[in-house]
Amino acid sequence: MKKLAVLIVSIMLILTGCGKKSPENLIGKFESSVKNSKSYVLKGNMEILSNEETFTYSLEASYLKDNFYKVNLVNQTNNHEQIILKNTNGVYVVTPTLNKSFKFQSEWPESSSQSYILSSLLKDIKNDDKKELEEIDKGYTLKTKVNYPNNSELTYQKIYFDSNMNLEKVEVCDKDNTVIIKVVFQSINLKANLKEEDFALEDLIDVNESENDKSTDSNKENNNSENKDNTNNNKNNCDTEECDKKTSNIIDSIIYPLYIPSQTYLSNSEKVDTDEGNRVILTFAGEKNFVLIEEVASMANEFEIIPVYGDPVMLSDTIAAKSANSMYWTSDNISYYLTSSDLSTEEMVTIAESLGNTKTVSVSTNK
Repeated sequence: MKKLAVLIVSIMLILTGCGKKSPENLIGKFESSVKNSKSYVLKGNMEILSNEETFTYSLEASYLKDNFYKVNLVNQTNNHEQIILKNTNGVYVVTPTLNKSFKFQSEWPESSSQSYILSSLLKDIKNDDKKELEEIDKGYTLKTKVNYPNNSELTYQKIYFDSNMNLEKVEVCDKDNTVIIKVVFQSINLKANLKEEDFALEDLIDVNESENDKSTDSNKENNNSENKDNTNNNKNNCDTEECDKKTSNIIDSIIYPLYIPSQTYLSNSEKVDTDEGNRVILTFAGEKNFVLIEEVASMANEFEIIPVYGDPVMLSDTIAAKSANSMYWTSDNISYYLTSSDLSTEEMVTIAESLGNTKTVSVSTNK
């Protein structure tokens, strides 16, 4: 009897041990850590593959319970920084170098999958009845479906954990198993002790204004020198500050998209003078009519908030503001405005992506 009792206890221990390693328990461990976190800060790097080019960002994502988010993204190629902020007043996309912000009445980040937001990863996990947990060397991978309304090519993600189900990496893949988005986490603090004040738009404005004040004197001399060179190049003979500013905002090249929908063609290209410089207007006609406007990006003198009835959209090298029939974004010091009643959001994103790589067709406007 004693031997039988020992055998029964041993079997129970084995079964209990197996239970601890079951997919349900392992996923539950991650779920518990996310739900028990009142605030967190994630730091890492994000890579986005687009048109055979890889764009790398440094990433810091902060969260406070009751729907407060702040995501700092810095493009490592050109040091272009943007901040996505969500607080009780709405969703903002702040661009410090332009002293501007778009304000959205948006469901972000719930409106689509977000590889750097823990609640979004958890939502994808819970929504996939066919998720696959696999044990790998020193950890686990969890494969789930994803929801990217603006990019139907993204079909699934692999979430990497260590042996204790601590998050390490996320890879978002297309149908050909190519990794399009990769986020590698360097540190995760699930007890960050953040407060609502850490998600105030005013703090971002104060930082930007302070940085602008510090750099004004040093930039003024450089800008004056550059403006004089541009003035000579464009054969202008004015010495006023307004003229210098206008000359610096002259767009030198027309940038054409590499992607144009089928049965659609460029019907007109026009360069128009403005109070601050000039802009290029490209009109495309055919099956999918649209207009693309390009001009040199300029910093606002005072912090500017632009309301948008839509959502922020992550492109490969910047964050765009998308409304019902238009999209606005800035890339490599050029501001783009795309408008159409015929294009889907995904088509707009594809056109925008085709403008943001080294293979983009660029033609000088100087005669």
